[in-house]
Amino acid sequence: MNDSPLLIRLAADDDDFILALVPRFADFALPAWRRRHECVEGIRRDLLHHLEDQPANSFLFVAENGDGERVGFIHLQRTADFFSGRSNCHISDLAVAPQHEGNGVGKALLAHAEQWAREHQCQLVTLAVFPGNERARALYEASGYATDLIKLAKPVR
Repeated sequence: MNDSPLLIRLAADDDDFILALVPRFADFALPAWRRRHECVEGIRRDLLHHLEDQPANSFLFVAENGDGERVGFIHLQRTADFFSGRSNCHISDLAVAPQHEGNGVGKALLAHAEQWAREHQCQLVTLAVFPGNERARALYEASGYATDLIKLAKPVR
């Protein structure tokens, strides 16, 4: 990435770049009961829905470097906090193109989410991450995110 600041813009319905990054969401050790292809297909299907239908309270943003190259994206959803009922900003998806990792794209996308949340009077910015996604977890923790709830699962066959 060059030294120019990133441009973070709303995604368009033809931003297929987003779908090309979906395999990154399962490119690490998954829980034993999760199947990589199911995770990838589920996320792809969900993102396609949000790109094509643009439902209320769903916002996809694309980051471009100074050369106009798309380098990452973030998907924000405005949600109601279960406990307080106040508005939250949930980071549903965040991905950086592999060749741009380590260049501050993820940090810039997180900062964008936090600014968006402030502008929309959100109480919290929330996200979920697989335990095996150590790189993402390290970024989130270094950015000040901490455990709120822990979701446990047990397969019943």
